[in-house]
Amino acid sequence: MTLVRPPSPALRAIVVAIATLSILVPVLLIRFAPPLVRHHVARSAAQRVVPAAELPPVEPVAFQDLDPDDARAFNASVPFVDGPNPAARPFKLAGDPIQRARAIDCMAAAVLYEAGDDPVGQRAVAQVVINRVRHPAFPKTICGVVFQGAERSTGCQFTFTCDGALARRGWLDVQWARARETATAALTGAVFKPVGYATHYHTDWVVPYWQSSLDKIAAVNTHLFFRWTGWWGTPPAFNRHVSNDEPLISALAPYSDAHKDAAELKVNEALYVDPVAAATPLPGALPGEENSFLLVLDAKKMTADGFAQLATRTCGDRPYCKVMGWTDKTKLPSALPLQPVQIAALSFSYLRDRAHDYDKALWNCSEFKRADMAQCMKQQIYVPAPRSADGFRLETLPVAERAPGVPAAADGLVGVRRKAEVAPAAKATPVAKPGAVAEGR
Repeated sequence: MTLVRPPSPALRAIVVAIATLSILVPVLLIRFAPPLVRHHVARSAAQRVVPAAELPPVEPVAFQDLDPDDARAFNASVPFVDGPNPAARPFKLAGDPIQRARAIDCMAAAVLYEAGDDPVGQRAVAQVVINRVRHPAFPKTICGVVFQGAERSTGCQFTFTCDGALARRGWLDVQWARARETATAALTGAVFKPVGYATHYHTDWVVPYWQSSLDKIAAVNTHLFFRWTGWWGTPPAFNRHVSNDEPLISALAPYSDAHKDAAELKVNEALYVDPVAAATPLPGALPGEENSFLLVLDAKKMTADGFAQLATRTCGDRPYCKVMGWTDKTKLPSALPLQPVQIAALSFSYLRDRAHDYDKALWNCSEFKRADMAQCMKQQIYVPAPRSADGFRLETLPVAERAPGVPAAADGLVGVRRKAEVAPAAKATPVAKPGAVAEGR
């Protein structure tokens, strides 16, 4: 008979401890472990480089089903592509005033609704729009790019164009003005270098299905920017001839005169509104000259037609008003009358005289070409002041033309057509060579 020795107290303690831990540890894990993430995992498809002989497809925007935090984590795990990220070439939109106005307002809507009232984000979005319009895979107008796919309830390229945001969310006039300034700058040569030749972007809290097929090249605030892989993402691929035939977008009509129906507006010159001219702060009148205004004109931001719009805004309801503008701020006078060097540098003039039924804007056509030569200033002829035999100064010759019925201006307003008024004593005075201000005949 074999005797079984009872377990020692130490062994019993070990067995009890093991049994207790086997129960307690799972309970603690369940109690204190972080919750399981039950969201879908982002799918990263194998990247395919589209060859140069094949145009890359523009996929409708569709997002993977991810929680924002999971999307941010996934996006952070995607590295930026190695290699250079060259800046895009400057872009300057051609076309007539209506076409330019439509393009500016389409671009303004894109940058405002996509980036909000943030100037840096707006510039980045504007650069993507320009990159797209230059790329053969996208529409060839600014409005066409911005509103691509807008006829679909989902899958449009810019979400605000098909999700009802245009009708649902409004912006202040000052915010529209800032967006139009950004748009105008982008369409007249300004380049936002950080995003290079990016053609796609998205916020960091979503993951679109197309992301895995593109190269991640930049981040601006909460937006990530991408370009196509291979040849289609290189500068030579952006060689499209851009069309000036900007379509009318009826959805923008509440915000843009340029996109209103032509019949409604009875098509006339007032149809075009330069956004910069409309938003530029009005200058003050000259001291003691409540109807006279001298100002600097920014030709890089404002169109030549915008000069006239700014002038009429400046004059308001005044029955008599004159506005003179210079693109060279070093030539801006502080008072009247003007000196010859200031007259020679004059870029634009506007005179309103309702008492004589006169309202005319004139441009220096050596700076700004006009289709109608009647809108060009005439050459100004400067005649030295004649003096008598004893050296006293005689009356200065007003050698300019005046519009019929308009009295001669004693303040040196240039560009107004006036009849010659030659003093008898000056008829024999030799006439000097024409001055530098060029005007059409």
